[in-house]
This record gives sequence, structure tokens and C-alpha cells, in this order.
Amino acid sequence: MQRPTSPPSPTPRSVLKSDEASHWFITDLTVELPQPPPPSASASSRLPPPTRSRWRTKEFCVYYAVFLVVVPCMVSVAVQLSKESHPNYSHFSHRLKKGWIFGWSVDTSDHQWNVFRTNLPLLSLLVLLWATLQHFSPRFLSTPTALDSRATFILSFAIPLLTLLHGTSFPKMIGILWINFQISKLSKEGRSPMVRKAAPFLGWAFNLAVLFANEVWDGYRWGSISQSLAVLDTEWMKGILPRWHINWNITMLRLISYNMDHHWSCTSSPAPAPLPSEKLLAPPTDRTRVSTSHPSSLYTFRLYLTYALYPPLYLAGPLLTYNSFISQLVVPPTIPRRTVVGYAMRWVTCLLTMELVLHSMYVVAIKDESRRGAWMGDTPFQLSMIGFWNLIVVWLKLLIPWRFFRLWSLVDGIDPPENMVRCMANNYSTSGFWRSWHRSYNLWIVRYLYVPIGGKTHAAWATLVVFTFVALWHDLSLKLLTWGWVISLFVLPEMAARKFVPYEKYGKEWWYRHLAAFGGVLNVLMMMSANLIGFAIGTEGMSYMWGQMIGSWEGIKFMFVVFGCLFVAVQIMFEYREEERRRGIVRKF
Repeated sequence: MQRPTSPPSPTPRSVLKSDEASHWFITDLTVELPQPPPPSASASSRLPPPTRSRWRTKEFCVYYAVFLVVVPCMVSVAVQLSKESHPNYSHFSHRLKKGWIFGWSVDTSDHQWNVFRTNLPLLSLLVLLWATLQHFSPRFLSTPTALDSRATFILSFAIPLLTLLHGTSFPKMIGILWINFQISKLSKEGRSPMVRKAAPFLGWAFNLAVLFANEVWDGYRWGSISQSLAVLDTEWMKGILPRWHINWNITMLRLISYNMDHHWSCTSSPAPAPLPSEKLLAPPTDRTRVSTSHPSSLYTFRLYLTYALYPPLYLAGPLLTYNSFISQLVVPPTIPRRTVVGYAMRWVTCLLTMELVLHSMYVVAIKDESRRGAWMGDTPFQLSMIGFWNLIVVWLKLLIPWRFFRLWSLVDGIDPPENMVRCMANNYSTSGFWRSWHRSYNLWIVRYLYVPIGGKTHAAWATLVVFTFVALWHDLSLKLLTWGWVISLFVLPEMAARKFVPYEKYGKEWWYRHLAAFGGVLNVLMMMSANLIGFAIGTEGMSYMWGQMIGSWEGIKFMFVVFGCLFVAVQIMFEYREEERRRGIVRKF
């Protein structure tokens, strides 16, 4: 399989002049990422230089006026739909519970979010316990190296924790982990060339088979092996999270990461050299941590378990490659306290935002009770806001847990990728959206699937395979498979536009920005439709919504207004990214 290199990342803020770095910019709203050195002159010369700032031009003053009118209306409509005085309130009110903000009710319809919200105090205590034990662990752990000490502590915490979470299912997990490790050993020297070449394919096949088997047999039952083992299937022995196979989807990705990184280590020439000590090693970048293979002594079953079961990232990620994880254990990254505190403040702000949305806009309950008439009689504008705010809830319900677990990892000294870089509403590019949404998963996909099956050489085919896998990985359902294929289809127009009207060639032309904004509006409408199909209202709900919005003259007039508003929004997004470029930050999304 072709071995990928890590994608380039933006230029660090540290390259800016000190007086620029000390001022707040609107681009600081986007979370700051660890960055490699600036791109070479030859790489940057292909792009036109950043344009002069448009923030204070007359054109953008008009855009600000549109924002001042439209955004409050978007909020107001969703709030009005959620009031007791609304005719449809009785259709969804049973889904609401007593809240804590101003005595308002809170929408708890989203099961995934409600589980995290309910267990947040317990998770916070778990982080506190981890940090306390980690602080005192050097007094009780006597190991020859820092790596051994870290691995011992992680496994000593992870094994009891996962036994508590999954009960008698934990041995099943260990069995799958052991079989996968045995498959990875087929890449070692001494095996026949054919076997070594087949090892990554066998690893993929095994893990996909486990993924499907988990779904078909619902995590398996001990009683199916022998009636004498049926007692292990009793509810009280299954742990706090008895459906262990739901969380296995993300563990499976770590197993493939280990297999592929180990395979590339075994087949690289020359063989990877032993890692120097921390004092002698220059600080590696995120890019080199991912792409640099380790010597065979660092691909052991003990370290493999440490990686697969690492508690801060076990439940939800973000994903970290095996190479990067081991590199960070051997040579810990420098994570300033200011960075951790700032990230924690961002997380608290997002949590409070989610609470405010769910206490004032009951759009999830309305969506879930649509068949009972919860949105019956709503205007095209109202229907579109139900869809929009549902997507905002989806974004926040994923962002908050991901950032919580990443914050735990940062406190522990491990720096995984940020999963949600931009706000959901700050995306106009289909390809760019998927680079920044669940970013660690995207990086995983690029490294272990997209590039090995052809990448840009066979972009259309690779994209179809990738989104089919992504859909089935999320859930073995027709709704998500439809979503995956729709996304693959929606990516094609942008790929064609980038090829025939490239920014590098036409970016300086006055008309290019407006033509690109037109395309960006179409992208936004397509992405919203696809994600509403996959993660909110399904194909039936999406069909009804679009039918109401374009099935009448009122709806058609509304769509013209929507197009104009989105055109303004995309222009703001363009300028936001130009501002990043003026500051030396070039992102691919």
C-alpha cells in the first residue's frame, strides 16, 4: 500500500510580528492549532498574495447591515416556534423537561447529548481522579524508563475502568485486540514477501468483519458459546455501558492505525533508528510525529494495548495515530498552561451556548415529532430554521464531548488533533468542510484509506469509497449510506470548478470572488441537505422540507432571499480566510 505523508498545516502565529500577535483579530475565534514551519517560497508562490482588507469597505458595510437584520430573525423564529403559545407546542411538549435557566424547559430529545450531559459530573470526577493518581504515580511506580512508567500507569487505570464500563464484555475486547495484534505480526521480517504484502489487507478485512459482526450479533453473547457461560450475560454483569460494540467503532480505527504504522515500519528502508533520549531529540512537529516510524521495540503488545485503551481518548476520541501517540509518550510535547486554560474556557463557552440553545429553541423535539404534526403549517422560513438549528445542535453535541476528552488529554500531556476547527456556519467548501469537521477522523481517512487507494490520482473513485466507508462506519443503515453517496455526488461539482477555474490562475480577477461565492451558496445548500438527511430528519423529512420551500410561489420567493443572504455570508467567509492569510495562516478549509 502507498505510504502517505501528513498534510501541511497552517503557519504558526509565532511567525507574526510581535505587535501583530499581541492584538486580537476576528480570526482568533477559530481554535489555534499546533503548526509546522512555514511553507517554502515555491509552495506559497502558486497562490496570489492576500488581498487588501475589505472589512471597512462600503461593500462590507452593506453585508454587516444584512447580518444585523437576518441573524436576529433566525434566532427569533426558532424561539417563537418553541413557545407554549405556538399552535404546535402540544405535539412536542412531552419531550421537554424542567431546565435550570430562568425556569425555562429544556429539550432533552437528543439521546446522545442527554447521556453526555447527565454523566458530565461523573466524567469530571474521573478526570480529577486521573490527574491526582498521575501526579502521585512516580512514588509508587518503579520502572526503568519514563515510557514504561507511563504505559504502566495508563494500563493500571484503563483495565479496571473498562472492566467497570463493559463488565463481562471486556474479555471479548481483549480477544479481538489479541487477534488483530497477531495479524499485524505478519508484516515482520522473516515472513514471505507475499504474506508481508497481504498483512495490511488482512488487517482491514478482519476489522471490517468485526465491525459488521458486532452489529449483526449485537456484541455477541457468552451463552451462544455454552449455556454454562450464560450467567455472564446477565444485566448486572454487563457493566455501565453494556453495548461495548457501539464504542468499538472508534477503537477499530486505532487497531487499523497500529497495523498500518507497524507495516510501514517493517517495510521501510532503511529500518527506523531507535529514538534518542528526550534531551538529545529536537522537538518534533505534529507532521513528523505522524509520519516517522519507530523501531520494532516500540511495536509491542503492551504499548499496543496502552494506545488502544488510553482512557482520555477511548470513548470518543479525537483520534491519534499510533506513531504520534508513542512519540508523545517518549518525547512529551510542550503544552503551555495558557493554552490549556484558554481551551478550557472555550469549552465552557460552548457548553453554556448549547444549554442556552436547548433551553430556548426546542427544534430537536419539533424535528423528532414531525410526523405528529410538530411542524405542520410552518412557513418555508420556519422550516428552514428548524433544519438550520438542528444542524447547530448536531455540531455542538459533537464538539463539546470531543473537546472535553481532548482537554483531558491535554491535561495529561498528550496533544491529539482538534476535531472541530471551524464553526459549522463558517463553511462554504464541501471538501473544506470535511477537512475541518471531525478533523482527526479526516486525517485518519487520508492517511490510511484515501491515499493508499489512489488519492488525487483517482479522486472521484477514492471519494466514493471513502464516504461509503464513513457512512457504514457510523451506522449500518440505508439513511447514512444514502448520506455517504449524496456527499460523494456533491463533492464532484466543486472538484470540477477547482480544476477548470482555479484560484491560482484567476484569483486576482475582480469577478472570481463573486463567481466563487455563487458556487459557495450552492455548496452550503447541498451540504445542509446532505447532513439533514444523514443526521437529523432523513430522506422523508428532507423531501417534505424542500417540497414546502420550492413547491409554492411563497417558497420560491423565500429561496431567492435565502440565496442572497447566503451570498453575503459566503463573502464574509472569504474575507475571514483572507484575514488568516494576511496573518500568515493558510488552511485548506
